[in-house]
Amino acid sequence: MNIDLTDTTSSRINAELVKARRSLGSPAMGMVLTLVIVTDEGNHYDALKAASGASKEHPSRILVVVRRPGRSPRDRAQHRLDAEVRVGSDVGEAGSGETIILRLHGELASHAHSVVLPLLLPDAPVVVWWPEDAPENPAEDPLGKLAQRRITDAAATEDPVGALSLRATTYAPGDTDLAWTRITPWRSMLAASVDQKQTTINSAVVEGEEYNPSSELLALWLAERLRVPVERRISEGPGITGVRMETVEGQICLDRANGSLAELAVPGQPDRHVALQRRSTAELLAEELRRLDPDEAYAEAVSFGINKISGPDPAHPTPAAPAPAPAEASGQTEASGQTEEPSTAEPTAEPAPAKPKGRSNRSNTKKATK
Repeated sequence: MNIDLTDTTSSRINAELVKARRSLGSPAMGMVLTLVIVTDEGNHYDALKAASGASKEHPSRILVVVRRPGRSPRDRAQHRLDAEVRVGSDVGEAGSGETIILRLHGELASHAHSVVLPLLLPDAPVVVWWPEDAPENPAEDPLGKLAQRRITDAAATEDPVGALSLRATTYAPGDTDLAWTRITPWRSMLAASVDQKQTTINSAVVEGEEYNPSSELLALWLAERLRVPVERRISEGPGITGVRMETVEGQICLDRANGSLAELAVPGQPDRHVALQRRSTAELLAEELRRLDPDEAYAEAVSFGINKISGPDPAHPTPAAPAPAPAEASGQTEASGQTEEPSTAEPTAEPAPAKPKGRSNRSNTKKATK
C-alpha cells in the first residue's frame, strides 16, 4: 500500500500509518527498531533498496530523510514536508515493515530531527545511517543524538583515509563504519588461522587498493592486536587482495585475487580455499543491525592509527605519485614517496624488531573478533 502526502505533518503521517495497518488487518507492530537514512534525492533509491533487504532480517520502520533546501532565496525561505508511506511486504522496496520517505523542503531541511522524532517507534532502538556525506561528528548531529548506533561509510567519501582519521578524532560509543564491517570475514579467518597455529608472529603485510579504507582498518587492527610491524602494500584490487603474517615457522598467507574465492596457506597444513565473497550493502547493513552495543574492537583499531593515517603520508600518495617499486629481499623499503610503505607499522621509517609475544598474539587476535 502506497500513500502520498503533500504539505503534511508528522501527526498526519502517524495517523495514516495506523489507518493503513488496520486496512491490512495487522494493527499490531512487529518491528524491532527504527532505521533512519539520511541521504539526497540522487542516492535515496540505492540506500532504500539496501535497507529494505536488511529489514527482511530485522523488521523495522525505515525513515528516509531527503533534504531539499532549495536553490533560490525564495525556495529556502519556504518550508514544506512531503511524505510517501509504504506499508506491506508486497510493495516493491517496502521490505518487511514500514517505509516512510520524507522530503524536507526549504528551511525545514535544517530541522530534520523535529520531523523524525514523532515518527520513531516507541521503546525501540534507533539507528541512523549516512550512506554518503556524513557529518564530521555523527554523535553531535541532531539526528545522531536520537540514535544508539550511527553508521557511516568512509568508502563513499572523496578521501577515505582522511575520513577514517576524522572518525577516530570524533569517535563516540555507538559509532561504526561500513568499511569496518567489510573486513569481518577477513578478521574471522585470520583469527582462526592464528588459533590453529600457535606460534610467534614477527610482522604482517596487508595488500589492497590504494584508497581502500577497509585495507587500512585491517592493517590497523592487526597492528593493534599483535603489536608487530604491519606494512601496507598497494595492489590493483578489487578491495583487499591478501594478508601475510611472518612467523618463526613460516608464512601464514590469506590471498584473494578475484574478489570472491581466497586461498589460505598455513605452515604445516595443506592449502585450502575459503569463501571471501565481497558482500552487498544490504548484507553489511544487516550485520550492523545484529548488535546495537558499542563496537570496542572498531574503536581500538581506528584510534590506534590516528597519527599514521591523518594528513599527508608517503604511504598514501596522490594519484600523480610514482609507481610502487618492488620490495627488497629483506622486506624493508626506503622512507621516500613510494607507495609501498608501512602505514600501520611503528612511527619510525624502519620497522622495529618484533616483541616476542608468542601465544599472546593468538589470544589477542581471537579476542577482537568476538
